[in-house]
Amino acid sequence: MKRWLAAVVLGLSLAGVAHAAIDTYEFANEGERERFRELTKELRCPKCQNQDIADSNAPIATDLRREIFRMLGEGKDNQQIIDFMVDRYGEFVRYNPALSSKTALLWFGPAGLLLGGLVVIAVIVRRRRVQRSADPDTLSVEERQRLDQLLEKTKHD
Repeated sequence: MKRWLAAVVLGLSLAGVAHAAIDTYEFANEGERERFRELTKELRCPKCQNQDIADSNAPIATDLRREIFRMLGEGKDNQQIIDFMVDRYGEFVRYNPALSSKTALLWFGPAGLLLGGLVVIAVIVRRRRVQRSADPDTLSVEERQRLDQLLEKTKHD
């Protein structure tokens, strides 16, 4: 029974591997193959969002890989292919979007938040230091009288 169960589990696990999409492309030379790898690693899958199209099994990633292969065959350079993908899917398709007015927040936003946080911390620390120096360690007249009364009371007890 254990062997039968192990065989079923193994069969089911291999069935999943058999359905995995494997692209096979015939490149003219090794340089073209390297450009294909570079481009598919640089472009993000529109469906998966956190996966490049080289590693994604989504149907749209397969289509994008096929499109890149076609454009490489037509002799287009990397920038033309990237521009085509950006025109079609937006700047989101790039892992490193170009610096423009639309993407400036992506590039400088984290640094701005960090600097803003440092400024807030500096202001809080400065205010506390000023507040401490404004509050002297001396007692007011009323506090001194109260302290004297307590000390007199403890002397007599």
